[in-house]
Amino acid sequence: MNQKLDEKQTRFQSENTSIRLGHIASNLARIRTFCNSAYKEAVESVADETICFIEWTAAEIEPEYAEELVNIQVQLARWRLTFNSIWSDDSHRRNMSEQASAWSEQVLDMSGLLSESI
Repeated sequence: MNQKLDEKQTRFQSENTSIRLGHIASNLARIRTFCNSAYKEAVESVADETICFIEWTAAEIEPEYAEELVNIQVQLARWRLTFNSIWSDDSHRRNMSEQASAWSEQVLDMSGLLSESI
């Protein structure tokens, strides 16, 4: 791993798991937004970052949540393998956007951040 990624991992893992899940949910929402704005490189970059965030978080949370995160991670990795064909097909891109949005809500709910008192 390169030093920049090591530093990002150290910073990310210094957060509690609720905050980390919030970052993952936020990234998934960004994927949805970037899909809709036709910003391909941003989607690729955020998908890659989200895959790492899930890897750095899944081992430290409840098994059923970890399983859901790993399923998201696997689908993100699959998308990355066929990204150019997905990107060139409007309906596939729309499906990616809708799935990322659903995951974002699911992970945000998992984080408990919305139910914490302020």
